[in-house]
Amino acid sequence: MRAPRGWIDGVRVLAIDQGTSGTKALVVDDGVVVASADEVVRPDYLGDGRVEQDPRSLLDSVLSAGRRAAEQAGGRLDAVALANQGETVLAWDRATGAPLTAALVWQDSRAQQLCDELADQRDRVAELTGLVLDPYFSAPKMAWIRRNLTRDGVVTTTDAWLLHALTGELVTDVTTASRSLVLDLDEVVWSPELLGILGLAEEELPRLVACDEVVGTTDAFGGEVPVVGLLVDQQAALLAQDCRDAGETKCTYGTGAFLLASTGTSAPRSRHGLTTSVAARLRGATTYCLDGQVYTAASAVRWLVDLGLLDRPDAVDAAAEGAGDDLLFVPALAGLAAPWWRSDAAATFAGLTLSATPADLVAAVLRGVAATVVDLLDVVAADLGSSVTRLHVDGGLTRSRTLMQAQADLAQLPVDVYPYADATALGAAAAALVGLDTSRAPGDVVSGWTPAATYEPQWSADRAAEHLGRWRDAVGRSLQAAL
Repeated sequence: MRAPRGWIDGVRVLAIDQGTSGTKALVVDDGVVVASADEVVRPDYLGDGRVEQDPRSLLDSVLSAGRRAAEQAGGRLDAVALANQGETVLAWDRATGAPLTAALVWQDSRAQQLCDELADQRDRVAELTGLVLDPYFSAPKMAWIRRNLTRDGVVTTTDAWLLHALTGELVTDVTTASRSLVLDLDEVVWSPELLGILGLAEEELPRLVACDEVVGTTDAFGGEVPVVGLLVDQQAALLAQDCRDAGETKCTYGTGAFLLASTGTSAPRSRHGLTTSVAARLRGATTYCLDGQVYTAASAVRWLVDLGLLDRPDAVDAAAEGAGDDLLFVPALAGLAAPWWRSDAAATFAGLTLSATPADLVAAVLRGVAATVVDLLDVVAADLGSSVTRLHVDGGLTRSRTLMQAQADLAQLPVDVYPYADATALGAAAAALVGLDTSRAPGDVVSGWTPAATYEPQWSADRAAEHLGRWRDAVGRSLQAAL
């Protein structure tokens, strides 16, 4: 597989994407992906809003996938880059690196009570961070660990722990930190005020680093090589797809679906329930993005497999064949994020009758994900003052023609599928190149890709509006039932 023109030319990077459902490692050499390996990791959904992972399994997956890719490629490595899942946290021993708790996954909502206790601080937190006071973000989960599990060690996002295992350093990049609720978004520094509000004022925090900063070296994958190219997963995909100008928008369909719209060097606060984060810090320049989240996308498809409606996730199109569009689904299997921010919301089917078929159920789940993304596109347009004209997409679920066509139909705009399977890893590799090769600007690295497919709307605007109206009514009933 050849990457876009200008990509990783003359530099050999092992790029690792440590995600919620798996870890992918690529070796990119002179613009070509010459090796890849992946390891499956699965969260434990424990009920009552609890979602955990074994930290050791995450580290093992990084080491195993990285070593297999490096061995498959052979020869030297010039750098190791790492993208991470963002808001997943754990406590660990600073001296030994040993985990002291399970990793609380970004989907975990057990810190909701703590957020409710701080309700009078919501506006101030939003003003400083660009985020919503919600257990989705890392600091409430960190505070919950301190209140309920242990006061020992340090409590950080998983990237800081993984990087410590690789380099011995205690660092996190500014994109990941901007997802914490304790970073001053405009100054891009840890905020003493926010740390005090969240009860984390005494914590030892990782040093903040740029995405293209060499943070140390590692010999975990062969010879001693620099570690550079650090981003949270969604911002890595945004960079890979060259969405750097204000208004350019991408959606990644992974465990969840994540819509990000670049705002350039401006950090606007959303007026409609989205969040604002650091998109990247490259060559000393900080850029920002608006983002919205659908908590369950591929995890909803996995749920269909667990229910027996699908044999395997990649059979989703065949399973949805022949379905009608009367049945509706609100994909709140782990609550609803932007723009509703209701962790108590539950998934619902609307219009379910005895005539419904398994195909109808499967198709409704896919359309429900697409409809939620449309609501995010609408609030992006409201915040930016102009409509999104094209949507760039990546992630495993973009292989579903049913989902991608539903996205184009409901959004009433073209959907361009990123041609490479691993945008997140390639985004981390791009940041590594910017850090290692000072002759390359970020735009030189990520421009020049051509969509693998473009989906144009087949539904009329009236049909899309009618369907979305019924779906939004279903969302309203779901939210009312949760009260």
